[in-house]
Amino acid sequence: MNIDNCQDDSEEKDMVKRRTISVVSRMFMLLMIIRVIEIIFVKTDQTWVGENILHKICCILLIWIALGLLGLHWSDLGFSKEGLFTGMKYGMALGISTFFLSYAVEFIVLSAMGKHPALRFYITNFSLTQTHTNGSSLLAVVVCMIGNIVNVYAEEGLFRGLFYRIGVQRYSQKTANIIQALLFGIWHITNVINPLLDGSMNIAAAVFMGMGYVLLSGILAYEWGMCAALTGTLWTGASEHLFNNFISNSLHTVTETGADEWMIIRITLSNVLSLLFVLIMSRKKMHGK
Repeated sequence: MNIDNCQDDSEEKDMVKRRTISVVSRMFMLLMIIRVIEIIFVKTDQTWVGENILHKICCILLIWIALGLLGLHWSDLGFSKEGLFTGMKYGMALGISTFFLSYAVEFIVLSAMGKHPALRFYITNFSLTQTHTNGSSLLAVVVCMIGNIVNVYAEEGLFRGLFYRIGVQRYSQKTANIIQALLFGIWHITNVINPLLDGSMNIAAAVFMGMGYVLLSGILAYEWGMCAALTGTLWTGASEHLFNNFISNSLHTVTETGADEWMIIRITLSNVLSLLFVLIMSRKKMHGK
């Protein structure tokens, strides 16, 4: 074996990995800057739109440019016609089952506290820190659904699509999935910016909530990456992502003292259950082979 050739191969692999990290980090930082600008200055989520959608549109445009440079199509990321209905079926099943159980647990906790929980349907922006209500009109529902579709298309295309595809070519499947999940978690830290700036949250609380966003978002991102690896498409993760966002925007637990007071229980439990279900399915598929 030629030692010099081994060294050259090793150096080439290291260079490719560094280039991969550079491309992903630059794209992520650019979109993160656009996201922060919209959250702080534009605040689209506090308008009738109910969603910070402008940076998601920029995200889709940037993915389109990247695909053109790489000679790829959206179907190469996992948005293919093949497996569409099967993937959506599994994604909806995951979303419905996990949220059914998590709403039930939330009701039990609130009832044990002596409160009288009830479900109410109305549209809000999704946030664990700040809520803006848009009502329950047909227009509000349609706008919410369109906003969530754009959101899912952008985030699934970027993280489980482009970043995962780039990463898996240079790293192991598990490592690539961890990377995109970590980036997706960091992506959601921005949700504490406005509460911190307007004084409704102190630094300690912002750090705690920021870590919570990284953990909860990272759990779902890792699970959706597993779904992409298991099915070969993004449809399972995308449909669960869409269901999760819409149900969180629209179906609220209300008591005499407020609304969604223990939403953190619902969100945490649904995320953990979803990951467990996919891990079980992954194990079964591996043993089935």
